[in-house]
Order: sequence, then structure tokens, then C-alpha cells
Amino acid sequence: MRLALIGYGKMGHEIEKIARARGHEIVSVIDKDNVEDIDSEAFGRAEVVIEFTSPDTAYANCMKAFERGKKVVSGSTGWMDRHGDEMKRRCKEEHRTLFWSSNFSLGVYVFFTVNKYLAHIMDNFPNYDVSMSETHHIHKLDAPSGTAITLAEEILKCISRKTKWVEGTRQAPDGTVSAATCGGPEELSIDSIRTGEVPGIHSVRYDSEADRITFTHEAKNRKGLALGAVLAAEFTADHEGFLKMEDLFQF
Repeated sequence: MRLALIGYGKMGHEIEKIARARGHEIVSVIDKDNVEDIDSEAFGRAEVVIEFTSPDTAYANCMKAFERGKKVVSGSTGWMDRHGDEMKRRCKEEHRTLFWSSNFSLGVYVFFTVNKYLAHIMDNFPNYDVSMSETHHIHKLDAPSGTAITLAEEILKCISRKTKWVEGTRQAPDGTVSAATCGGPEELSIDSIRTGEVPGIHSVRYDSEADRITFTHEAKNRKGLALGAVLAAEFTADHEGFLKMEDLFQF
């Protein structure tokens, strides 16, 4: 398969390495220094585009790829809350194809699945209060992380006593901590920490007076994310529409 990459940071390099190992050809690499190459003949040869950039550029990148008739796999977070409905509409009405996920790791998808099941159980036990935390490297711009928001939204669907998620405390890369926005009993608080080069740690906690249940996923590196993105690209090559991880992994 011929792939184009938009975004060539640490994730882009890891995706390239895994894609080549799986026998795919990288025909074009677009980064901030050569954005004009999206109009190149090389980019035009790509069958699928894998996009990992920032919340500020992801939408424009996807639109440019769409305009060139490309299917897109995007792992950029922090932009779908504004453009998600539009992207779903374009996929349906304009026959575009976008595979988007807040996290492409198989381990995280298993984590998502168990999170929904556990939240369904804990809806029956109001003496347990639920909260969350996520920790990432200092280069990550959005907070809470897209993965944390996905986890929170699934919890809200299952636990009737929680009506919305809110930002909890936030630790900046310099160590300063900002206070939580609010913390009412009906709110699901998500604490965010930015430190070092942590690939990603997500924890869901259920606290009662008697005990605490803590459910955690810790990424050791970016390999799981990169492999998932390449698997998504392989899937996207033969499918159309707005695609998600539950389309790729059905369990």
C-alpha cells in the first residue's frame, strides 16, 4: 500500500518504521517545513494518508487531503469536538473517508471496552465516586487528552449520577498546578499532568469510604499507537465512510 504521512514528529517516525516493516511504501512525508508538497505528484500517489499533527492544524490537513480525493487516518486530538459532526456529514454526503480515533493502541481499545463494562456495573453502587487522571509528555498541547475524554464520555453514558465531565487540577510542564474548574457531585473530574516524556497514563478511580478501585493503562512507548494507526490504514484502504476503532476491532 502507498501511504502519505502528514506530521513527522516522533509519532510520524514510528509510523513510518512500522509501515515499512509491514511492506508498505511511504510515497510522501508532509511536515511544517514542506506543506506545499501536499500538491505534489508524490502525495497524489498515496492510497491512504495518515495524519498526526496538532489540534490547530488537523482539520485543515484533513480537508486538504479530502480535496485531493484521499482517504485519511487521523490520530490528532483536540479538534473533533468542534468538527466531528461536520466530518461525519462529509463522509456520508460527500463520500469521504476518515478513520479517526483518540487513541489507536489495541491495549487502549481493550481498556475502553472494559471501562464501559465496569462503569455499567458501578452505576449500581452510588457509594463509589468516580474520577479520572491522565499523564502525558510536556509536548502534548491538549488537556485533558482525547483518550481521557473518550473514557469520560463512555462513563457518562453508563453512570446516571454523573452528568458531565470537567477539568480537574492541571499540572503544567513547569510544575505549576491550576485549581479544578469545579467539583460538584454530578461532575466527573479529570486531572491532567504534563511531565517529562511520558507516552501516556490513564487511570479511572472509584472511591468509597471502604476502599478504592483503580483501573489504569500505561503506555510504555509509541509502538502500540503506531501499529494501530498502520492497521487502521490497512483497514481504511478497503472501506469507506466515518470509521472508528470498533469497526477495526470487533469484540
